[in-house]
Amino acid sequence: MTQRPNVLFICADQWRGDCISALGHPNVKTPNLDALAADGVLFTSHFGQCTPCGPSRTSLLTGLYLMNHRSGRNGTPLDARHTNVALEARKAGYRPALFGYTDTSADPRGLDANDPALTTYESVMPGFEAALHLPDEMEEWIADLVAKGYDLPGGRHDVFKPKPGFDKPTNRGFRYIPTVYPAEHSEATFLTDAFLKWVSVRRDSPWFAHFVFLRPHPPLIAPEPYNALVDPADVALPVRAATPEAERSQHPLLAYELERISEPGLYDEHSPLDPVSANELEIRQMRAAYYGLIAELDHHVGRIIEHLKRTGEYERTLIVVTSDHAEMLGGHHVWGKEIYFDPAFHLPLVIRDPRPEADAMRGGRIDAFTEAVDIMPTILDWLGQAVPRACDGRSLLPLLQGGVPAGWREAVFFEHDFRTVATQRAEQALGISSDQCSYAAIRDRHYKYVHFAALPPLLFDIAADPHETENLAGRPEMAATIAAYAQKMLSWRLEHAERTLTNMQLTPDGVVSRP
Repeated sequence: MTQRPNVLFICADQWRGDCISALGHPNVKTPNLDALAADGVLFTSHFGQCTPCGPSRTSLLTGLYLMNHRSGRNGTPLDARHTNVALEARKAGYRPALFGYTDTSADPRGLDANDPALTTYESVMPGFEAALHLPDEMEEWIADLVAKGYDLPGGRHDVFKPKPGFDKPTNRGFRYIPTVYPAEHSEATFLTDAFLKWVSVRRDSPWFAHFVFLRPHPPLIAPEPYNALVDPADVALPVRAATPEAERSQHPLLAYELERISEPGLYDEHSPLDPVSANELEIRQMRAAYYGLIAELDHHVGRIIEHLKRTGEYERTLIVVTSDHAEMLGGHHVWGKEIYFDPAFHLPLVIRDPRPEADAMRGGRIDAFTEAVDIMPTILDWLGQAVPRACDGRSLLPLLQGGVPAGWREAVFFEHDFRTVATQRAEQALGISSDQCSYAAIRDRHYKYVHFAALPPLLFDIAADPHETENLAGRPEMAATIAAYAQKMLSWRLEHAERTLTNMQLTPDGVVSRP
């Protein structure tokens, strides 16, 4: 590459790690992502650091574990002292552009009490320039729909309502009903069109774009034709206990989460269904709608890649495609992502490095454990920029080039903060304080241990019980295993405790600094 390279960092919201057709999923169709993986690398054991959206994106963009950035909930302020991938890329001369959102909660200490940034968790992370900011209200897109003639007097409230008067067959569930607009007018189309316009005039200068799809995040309603792409009769039911009541017995947090999401419309906007107790047809249809939404995203990924190839940008662009967190999709009767099971944390990751150094692994798959915090150091390493000392992740470039760095992780680590500061709902339901509403998990190829601040622990034999149906923590014979994994977790946390300045020492000869 004779010209300074480009970076395209695509993030979908709530995309499961198993929902890629190249991995053999029976219902998902992702030919464009499959093709990108065939020309790049597909990571099969990639995990997020935390949920929900704001915290997970904070880890993704700062390279920090939740225990270090501490923005644990949507709305928890992000300490302004932390750097991020955009701020670091600016040091290399880039002006990182944002298409979509970062779900960043601004640090109130530097703002006036009347600043509107203090009324939302969807500010833009410092360092990014909002080419098209599309947070939850989605005003730019809705204005476009109104200009096209759609009647949306309620704005955001109306945009995901099911199409009135739609003739739904009896063998299809409620989520077969599409949006009021077809796919050519969806938010994914609107966002992709904006990006293609933006990038079309930047062929002579390097660029950095963070492109964020809202979907397949709920509501689980797809535009035509994607609403009908997958027949619910072909969709398997999720793995779960016989009843929600039986499921609740596994753990108090699971019982709380099942109760929390059982209200119709809370998880799936405008839906009359209680997703926890919905019948089998409706569950299959909800899953089918989710797969349809993924197919729509894949279509737009294909549009982007086709443009880059046609304009000659493909061969000088690092492409990263991933998600912030995943989706339970009815497993254990749970919908959403705020629970400790693998499907909420296992993410897709495809990276295409255009340089010859990556040719040896082109089309390969990497099963080594990787984490969301690895994305920031990978991008910076690729740009030739120093990785901040505070970063908890490691560059994936050696893996992309066929090597395995010494001391590569043999487990993944993730966390969840489930406090509800404003309402105290979780605290009251579980009988614990806000500062006790958290867990940390360590997961390797054999076991997964989940440690709670004030609730009982969990231990799953992942090798024998991949769906995490049986908690072994109460068995006396597993006490030694629990102790061993608790020690591993403690060591992990000690090693990764915030370390911006810890490897520096002031001496009579000045500052001594170690990597």
